[in-house]
Amino acid sequence: MISISIKDQTLSFKDKTYSISSAANGLGEEEGSFCTPTGKFKIASMIGDGLDIGAVLVARVPTGEIYSPKLKQQYPNRDWILTRILWLDGIEAHNKNTKARYIYIHGAPDEATMGVPSSKGCIRLRNQDIIELFERVKIGEDVVIMKP
Repeated sequence: MISISIKDQTLSFKDKTYSISSAANGLGEEEGSFCTPTGKFKIASMIGDGLDIGAVLVARVPTGEIYSPKLKQQYPNRDWILTRILWLDGIEAHNKNTKARYIYIHGAPDEATMGVPSSKGCIRLRNQDIIELFERVKIGEDVVIMKP
């Protein structure tokens, strides 16, 4: 099981702990809130197997771009989803809309701050960390996001 601590801004799986960033807007399940949902989930889909580190995904499709500061300047308002996606599906009544809200565990730019909430609802990881985690989990894997 993947265990995510909002309080500690960490994701743990088996013997490994990674620094993460959850939502800047805090916790919640409301559509359009840009909040991180809590509770129990499953990995519904795994997207990006074999993509280069820093590969840009938009609407879960690789754009062919590799993230760079220059690309960030070109698209300053883009929510950077990089390298791999673990798409979450809520399995409790209060978080059943998670998949429809497009809440993922995904890679982020290297300069993105980890250890503090700053995402738009998803769980961000460093690119190398999402690659490692992606190789260790499977579709249907249990995930829990714990309230502080």
